[in-house]
Amino acid sequence: MSATYGEMVRLTLFGESHGKGIGLVLDGVPAGTPVDEGFIRSEMARRAPGRNLLSTQRQETDAFLIESGVFEGRAAGTPICVLIPNSDQHSKDYSLLKDTMRPGHADYAGKVKYRGFNDYRGGGHFSGRLTAPLVWAGALAKTALAGEGVLVGAHIARLADVTDRAFNPMGEKAETLVALRTHVLPTLDKEAAPRMEAAILAAREALDSVGGVVEVMVTGLPAGLGDPFFDSLESRLAHALFSVPAVKGLEFGDGFGIAALRGSQANDAMHYEGGTVKTLTNHNGGITGGITDGMPVVFRAAVKPTPSIARPQRTVNVAERCDTVLEIKGRHDPCIVPRAVPVLEAVTAWTLWDVLLRDQRGDRGI
Repeated sequence: MSATYGEMVRLTLFGESHGKGIGLVLDGVPAGTPVDEGFIRSEMARRAPGRNLLSTQRQETDAFLIESGVFEGRAAGTPICVLIPNSDQHSKDYSLLKDTMRPGHADYAGKVKYRGFNDYRGGGHFSGRLTAPLVWAGALAKTALAGEGVLVGAHIARLADVTDRAFNPMGEKAETLVALRTHVLPTLDKEAAPRMEAAILAAREALDSVGGVVEVMVTGLPAGLGDPFFDSLESRLAHALFSVPAVKGLEFGDGFGIAALRGSQANDAMHYEGGTVKTLTNHNGGITGGITDGMPVVFRAAVKPTPSIARPQRTVNVAERCDTVLEIKGRHDPCIVPRAVPVLEAVTAWTLWDVLLRDQRGDRGI
């Protein structure tokens, strides 16, 4: 089982949803990297549960303890260890799920993989609870990227059948991307947010759930980042993004829509702008040949509806080897899309920081 990701800076996750705590170990963080605890707390709050009826009522503050690797507000150059204690577990809610598999969850796959020794409570190590450490690491990476003039932002492009306007593929103002972080339902069209809220509350009332699409934009990246084939920037990002629970689809630039265009439409014509090469369009989402071309990187990730719903669902009891019907109890999100936004930003920032550090320690040839 691999819980470690990264090349120059390595992130290892640990813990389970209903264990004593969860956390992360960061190895390779350059000495002197700023560790802005205030900013990290604000990012953690964006993901934290229990803030309103749009999310699970599990009350976790996501307070964290830096056990090592940080001294006087900066990385000391040694491994950084961060503990995020669990404080509001209702493990009894999951006693039924020892043998009764939840549809849409990793219960059955995990039980087979680990021969029944896995912690099934709240999904154990498979739980979305483990995205809290990802946000911590992403906040650190965002601070480092900001020093390089790189900014990561995201909004809810679609939630259920409600759509927001898309990012301008040629770029958005920095203040627009930063402002999105302050909203529970980050949208560009202010009228979309209340309609999304209504869709979530309707799903909750119906004992059901809804999913959506998150659009991410990265501005300020230099041209030349990434490698062809197996270490293309799309490949690196896809690896990290598909590691986030509930992400089931990903497209860069025009994505699947580009297949309907002709080459004369899909190609991004080039020109010089103030001595710098730019493109007149951005159908390829800022990446060609797996390498950044200097335009904003734009992609969209599909997030499935929360699989834990209170409606009766057909499933199996693996102990009795029989079919059964399950009605899930406990506290669950009617929609995880709003809380997924900071998580997707975080893994994007962490991956890009890792790629940027490798590039800075090597030779880009330009």
